[in-house]
Amino acid sequence: MTLPELAQQMVWARLAWGAVAAASLLSLLPLRGLKRRAAVTLIAFTAMWLPGPASPAWWLGLAFQQPSALFAALCAVSVWKRFADRPGQQTLPVALAAALLLGGLVLYADAVGALSLGLYPWGFDATQAPVAAVVLSVLALAVIVRGRQVAAGWAVLLALTFHAVTHLPTGNLFDALLDPLLWLWALARCVTFAFAVVSARLRRRAAVAPSS
Repeated sequence: MTLPELAQQMVWARLAWGAVAAASLLSLLPLRGLKRRAAVTLIAFTAMWLPGPASPAWWLGLAFQQPSALFAALCAVSVWKRFADRPGQQTLPVALAAALLLGGLVLYADAVGALSLGLYPWGFDATQAPVAAVVLSVLALAVIVRGRQVAAGWAVLLALTFHAVTHLPTGNLFDALLDPLLWLWALARCVTFAFAVVSARLRRRAAVAPSS
């Protein structure tokens, strides 16, 4: 596997953190109108290019390294949805969140020695990693063609294609698909979904229960 140059990684980090910051701000701030959203997006990306410690990317990199290609792609899709006014499509659907959550648990358990699978070096393999990427790309295309969770399908496909062309962020397939912040997002998504399901079932039971 060809490793990306340091200069490429630095450029990638700034662009990726810009997408993450823009998506976060647009999600948190109750902005109306394309001009305000565009201004916030521009500020988020521009701030990442400030020199040295003046850049938020500097501190984010110290704390979290680089965002995965999938995390950046999902954030970019989230930004696009804000401008296209398409709130119906879930940015991180439950199925993808569950896969990331489970995969992250196995990968991180292997990294700290709780498991002895040696998974991370496999992400650099010149044969197996590309084959896995092709399989995942086919699955993403199938999701897109079926018209279910198209936004997430495009995010996965774009992340895999970007990694195949540039080998960013680190040259490892796992780093292209997962990072700590994305894993935490997946965890929050699964917990929120589980809570919603349990709450709905309790409400249904309360509705059909005979009155005392």
